[in-house]
Amino acid sequence: MTLLLEYLPSLLSLICLQLVALMSPGPDFAIVLRNSLIYSRKTALYTAVGIALGIMVHVTYIMLGLGLIIAKTRWMFTLIQYTGSCYLFYIGYKGIRSKKHNHAFGHTQHIKDISPAAALRSGFLTNALNPKAMLFFISLFSVMITPHTPAPILSAYGAIIFIMTLGWFSIVALCLSGKKVRTKFMGISHWIERITGGLLILLGIRLIFMPN
Repeated sequence: MTLLLEYLPSLLSLICLQLVALMSPGPDFAIVLRNSLIYSRKTALYTAVGIALGIMVHVTYIMLGLGLIIAKTRWMFTLIQYTGSCYLFYIGYKGIRSKKHNHAFGHTQHIKDISPAAALRSGFLTNALNPKAMLFFISLFSVMITPHTPAPILSAYGAIIFIMTLGWFSIVALCLSGKKVRTKFMGISHWIERITGGLLILLGIRLIFMPN
């Protein structure tokens, strides 16, 4: 309890900063938006889980001290940057090539739902290959973590980030994948895919030109 009280300001700061980061538009939100409106609620939730697992990749290697090495090693950072951009281009290109679907009136079934593994993978890769997430946590942890930070507190930091990420994107998925919402957007589902595809491509371009 004494340890928790000692680090309570840091824990509260982490919660506030992580919430702001989660609410900022980016590739994670775009992929959850797309999978929520186009596919099923289950697919949207698996996507949220994938994002939460992806963010733990960043948290883990930064806590191990590898994040700073990657950020300072130009070729390694550039490799992650371009790999992430290419992935966004790939899923964006698939989106903008979407064709109009034929639906019977009042039909609310999702369109050719993808497997849980594919949904998990889409969320995981979108976050894990995003160097902006890496830079955010390097900046955050550089002022919150010292060589003397106790292991239980480090575990608490990781747990907070995972739970908040999973919780936020699960809420987004639940809100956007409801029957009424998907029914309303079903007739323009191909335009949703094209618009979110274009957004992902723009985010990929932005990622390429991000200073390193």
